[in-house]
Amino acid sequence: MKQLFYFILLLAGFSSVHSCKDLLDDDGNPLVDLNNTGGLIGPRALYREITDADTIAEYQYNGLLLSKVLSSGVAAGKPKSITDIMYSGDKVSKINFNGFLDLDDNGIIDTDSVSYTQLFTYGNIGRLETISENRSIYRRPPALPGMPPNPMALLRKSKTLYSLEYNTATAKLETITMRNGPDASGIPFAYTDYSKTTYTYLGDNIARAERNYGPMTGGVFGTATERYGYDFSSYDTQISPFTLLPTAYKISRLLSTERNDVESFILSPNSPKRLSVSDLTLPIPAPVIQTTNYSYDPQTYMTKGLGVNYIYKPL
Repeated sequence: MKQLFYFILLLAGFSSVHSCKDLLDDDGNPLVDLNNTGGLIGPRALYREITDADTIAEYQYNGLLLSKVLSSGVAAGKPKSITDIMYSGDKVSKINFNGFLDLDDNGIIDTDSVSYTQLFTYGNIGRLETISENRSIYRRPPALPGMPPNPMALLRKSKTLYSLEYNTATAKLETITMRNGPDASGIPFAYTDYSKTTYTYLGDNIARAERNYGPMTGGVFGTATERYGYDFSSYDTQISPFTLLPTAYKISRLLSTERNDVESFILSPNSPKRLSVSDLTLPIPAPVIQTTNYSYDPQTYMTKGLGVNYIYKPL
């Protein structure tokens, strides 16, 4: 039930109506006006996701390509997390992340520092097939009384392989299988844990994501020990802000922690007005449900929902 408590915290956190943060682009232009008037016409980019509490993400571009994402740090005023995105041609080939994540699923970003590199491999028809990841987590040892804070020290390392499979009839993403294991010096590497996420669709929108977790021994998956279902419904017919981001980056965002499937709707072209999370290992699943209404700009891009404001800038 710990994970469901996290989801309650997460969904309750999506309650702000508008941010009081500075809504200007790099040149000092007022971005709010672009959302609320007919002023933004033509090519656009997603620039910021904001709430009253923080800027969830700020997107930076190199020409037309997303190149960097600045996201929430461990606390207000602290250094931001940085995601650097690299390309081979027009395809994402590598992502580096350095910063902070909510790894223990309690709704609060951890003080442990996270660094990972993901390499993206594509098949013959240009479809993303595998993501390999090397991850390190650092923790600051307690300092002695009266002494300055200690530097961050390596806590643990891991290696992860994600395999993506697609429906042969629809070509839509159908499953993501994760294999994960500790990367410890002097110990032969072996995958010790797995998860498998299965997606079902209503039209082009994801209606459900179900993720099973379990142990892995000798390359064989054991019986799942945890199962969670994420349902998305009542989709609108307008344009999701996430359609402006590369699919490979969106998948990387979902995989940044092992419990981020609640955001699976970012892979959809539209936005769900209802989402629910269920712990499927309970005798009777107890869903956590959240509903919302959306606001849109004159070009039908969504500008506000679940308490998050989406700010655009012209390309």
